[in-house]
Amino acid sequence: MTAIRVLIADDQRVVREGLEMLLRLLPGIEVVGSASDGEEAVALAGRLRPDVVLMDLGMPHCDGVEATRRLRERRPGTHVLVLTTYADDRSVVAALRAGARGFLTKDAGADQIEQALRAVMRGEAAIDPAVQHHVVAAVAATGAEEAAAEPLPDGLTPREAEVISLIAAGLSNAEIAGRLVITEATVKSHVNHLFGKTGVRDRAQAVAYAYRNGLAGD
Repeated sequence: MTAIRVLIADDQRVVREGLEMLLRLLPGIEVVGSASDGEEAVALAGRLRPDVVLMDLGMPHCDGVEATRRLRERRPGTHVLVLTTYADDRSVVAALRAGARGFLTKDAGADQIEQALRAVMRGEAAIDPAVQHHVVAAVAATGAEEAAAEPLPDGLTPREAEVISLIAAGLSNAEIAGRLVITEATVKSHVNHLFGKTGVRDRAQAVAYAYRNGLAGD
């Protein structure tokens, strides 16, 4: 049986080393590398071609959600299994929407991690029972919000609309990152995407666009 090739992505060295030791004890699991942030995880995945990236969410430079999104675009054959301390509604749903195939908390034991790795390799979802109720609640709430919301202009996503409204409020990228609890790199990615969709060339035009389309705050 071919071993499952795993890349570990976590900003804490002690966690990376601990996970590597644990995974090396599991039969049929091969650790091919480790990354300390999302950008490194995406780069290493391109070179090492792992089957699964064991992904933390709260990492500098590029968080786990953005890294998962990039991996889905660049390496759709690589699965992402989130392993994190964050288990709130927004984190769970954001990770799954970005393309994660599974979501575990760091309370998970070796058996649970092994089962989840094998499940995602079979094409199944692997959701920690401890966070399943978050998924149900968040999906229900999001569905209600989307049903009630007006369609956004130019194909903007709700997050991009949120970012442009904060630009209109005069916030810098760093301030937007703090407000939304995401990395500044992720904010820059959203800004680039929304600039491309709306055709604006700078922040002044973005402010005008936000007011023109009712996206600026009160």
